[in-house]
Amino acid sequence: MIKSMTGYGREQAVADGMNITVEIKSVNHRFFEFSSKLPRNYGFLDEKLKSYFMGRITRGKVECYVSVESVEEPDVVVAVNHPLIKSYLEAYKEIEENFGLENDIKVSDIVRAPDALTVRKQAEDEERIWAAVQSVADKALVKFLKMRETEGERLRADIDSRLETILGAVAFVEERSPETVREYNEKLLARLNELLAGASIDEQRILTEAAVFADKIAVAEETVRLRSHVDQMRTFLAADEAIGKKMDFLVQEMNRETNTIGSKANDVQIARTVVDLKAEIEKIREQIQNIE
Repeated sequence: MIKSMTGYGREQAVADGMNITVEIKSVNHRFFEFSSKLPRNYGFLDEKLKSYFMGRITRGKVECYVSVESVEEPDVVVAVNHPLIKSYLEAYKEIEENFGLENDIKVSDIVRAPDALTVRKQAEDEERIWAAVQSVADKALVKFLKMRETEGERLRADIDSRLETILGAVAFVEERSPETVREYNEKLLARLNELLAGASIDEQRILTEAAVFADKIAVAEETVRLRSHVDQMRTFLAADEAIGKKMDFLVQEMNRETNTIGSKANDVQIARTVVDLKAEIEKIREQIQNIE
């Protein structure tokens, strides 16, 4: 199934004590390009997310937004400065002994002493955070890819319809081309009769001229290749791999064959059909720019 390069997916969930939101969106791009917007101190997630998405996304400009908030564990840790408190207590004891003062120190007094307690941010467990974020990102990615597949199916249906139109135009060219030779032969014979005023006409020469003309305007090779390109295009549309670049190349070949038919055409009806063919091929080319 073909996929569009346009997609969007969002998931919000609580995982391992963290409220996590992951939002993914993408637009057309020639290659895979990734960027992320992450909370402060969570920059380590960028490369992990990029590697994770690269395994599932081949082309497109992908942007990922991640929000992580703790809901169960504190963000900070209060630590006791044991060596410093021990020094405080020894100092208090020295004051008591040297000055005969009552040592009435309480815990509440100790904790108010400068630097007795230190407050620091709790160390982040990167692997634990990544495991939680990945579980949410995976669900967002499923929604994202589902939208790409839905959009891809619309593109497939539109392209397939245009391919059918192209086949109809090719059939007309194949049917009309021999008629142009017959009409040329008749016009040539009528012109010679007019010029020679009833004199004998070398029929072999007429046949030779008609054969030269027929060879000059022959488009059988081009129409056969166009039909082959349409078949190959439909094979691509049914593929389960990224085929946008291959289809883009094939469209160029279809356009080349159509231009050749146009340059050979010596007929108004075929010329008009070539214009229609080029219009349909151009519309297919525009749609392919959206395919992964």
